[in-house]
Amino acid sequence: MVRALADEFPDVTISKVRFLEAEGLVTPSRTASGYRKFTDGDVERLRYVLRAQRDRFWPLRVIKDNLDALDRGLTLAPGHGGRPAAPDLPPDPDVPEVSELAVGTTLRLTPAELAGATGLAPAAVADLVTHGLLRPGSDGLHDEADLAVAHAAAGLAGYGVEPRHLRGFRAAADREVGLVEQVVGARRGQDATRSAAEVAHLCLRLHAALVRGGLAEGH
Repeated sequence: MVRALADEFPDVTISKVRFLEAEGLVTPSRTASGYRKFTDGDVERLRYVLRAQRDRFWPLRVIKDNLDALDRGLTLAPGHGGRPAAPDLPPDPDVPEVSELAVGTTLRLTPAELAGATGLAPAAVADLVTHGLLRPGSDGLHDEADLAVAHAAAGLAGYGVEPRHLRGFRAAADREVGLVEQVVGARRGQDATRSAAEVAHLCLRLHAALVRGGLAEGH
C-alpha cells in the first residue's frame, strides 16, 4: 500500500499511514488473522489526505470534514479549492428538454388509431376521455400528448390502475399549466413560447424530483 503512494509521496511511511488510521481518516478492513486490507478506495482516500496536507496545509479536522462530505456523495470539482461540492445533476431523461416543449406537433390520430398504437381497447380510450385524461380536438382527433398519456395509462392498467384513479394527475397538470401561464403573463409570440417551455421544463423537473424523493423516503 505504501508502495502505491511512494511515487507521489516519497516520504510516506507505514507509521504515517497507521497514524492517519488512528485518527479515523482511513479504515481498512482486516482479515481473520488481523492483517489490514487496503482497497483501491482506501489508497485514493489516503492520496487525498496527503495532498491536502502537502499542497493546502489543511489540518486533519478540515480534511476529516471534507472526507465526510465525500462519503455523503459530494464530489471534487474544479473551482472549489479542493473542497467537495454538490455534484452537477445530469439531464433527466424522463423530462423533455425546453426545445422539445417549445415545438408543436402535427400528429393527429383517430380513437381507433390511438387504441391500436397503445394496445388499449376502444372502450378504455373512451373511458380516458370521459375522465379527462385524453382531450381530443374539436375534430375528434388525438395529438402526440394524448398518445403519450394513453401509453402511460396502458402501462398502469397492467397494475390494475383504472382511468378514474388518474383524474388527480389531470388536475395536477392543469394546475401546473395555470402556473406556467401566470408566470409567462403578458409575453407574446416566440418569446412567450420559449418562456412557457422553460417554466414548464422546470416544473416537470420539480415534479420528478419530488416523486423520486417520496419513493426514496419509503425505502
